[in-house]
This record gives sequence, structure tokens and C-alpha cells, in this order.
Amino acid sequence: QVQLVESGGGLVQAGGSLTLSCASSGRAFSGYSMAWFRQAPGKERELVAVISRITEMTRYAVSVKGRFTISRDNSRDTVLLQMNSLKPEDTAMYYCAASSAVAPGAELRAYPYWGQGTQVTVSS
Repeated sequence: QVQLVESGGGLVQAGGSLTLSCASSGRAFSGYSMAWFRQAPGKERELVAVISRITEMTRYAVSVKGRFTISRDNSRDTVLLQMNSLKPEDTAMYYCAASSAVAPGAELRAYPYWGQGTQVTVSS
């Protein structure tokens, strides 16, 4: 089992920055690809960014590319999401997720482990 706990969400003005953190416990963190998803009210949960295990290749949603950066620290069992130039449309609950696949992609079912989420609100 893998337990994931997100932190770092909050209220920020448009154009501001936030860094989300996801701490993992349980099985070896380095053996999992890690992702951030988000879900806004009334919308489906969507992939924001993913960083694969082994190669640490990254993939981003088109809407956040160039503004968000995902990174991982295997020595601290942590994955970060640095969010810059935030927009009101980035407002959502952000979830950390883990998958044993090398390239799990955007399908929710590829991620058996999920955190409880952290709220990000961007005011205009």
C-alpha cells in the first residue's frame, strides 16, 4: 500500500505562485510514477502533470504547460508541483496519485493510489 498526503494549497491572486507537495509513505516511492490531477466543481478529474518512475520523463496538460513544473525527490519520498502565473481557471481540488506503470498516462484507472486532495483557489 501507498499512502499519499498533499499540502500547499491555498488562496492566491491571479498571476501568483504556489507549490504543492505530496508526501508518500509505504512501499518504495521510487518504484512509482507520480501524477497531479485536478477537479473543478462540476467538471471531471483531469491530469495536470505526471513524472514517470525510472526515466523521470514528464508530461503536462496543454493548459498548464510552461507554467507548472512537476518534480520528484526520491530521497524524501516527495513529489512537487510548482505552479506559476496562476489563473482563475486553475481553481480546483488538486490530487496526488501514484501508479506502478512506467508511463501511466491520463487514465484515472491507471492510478490505484490517491491522496485526499488540497484546494487551490485563484482569485481574479
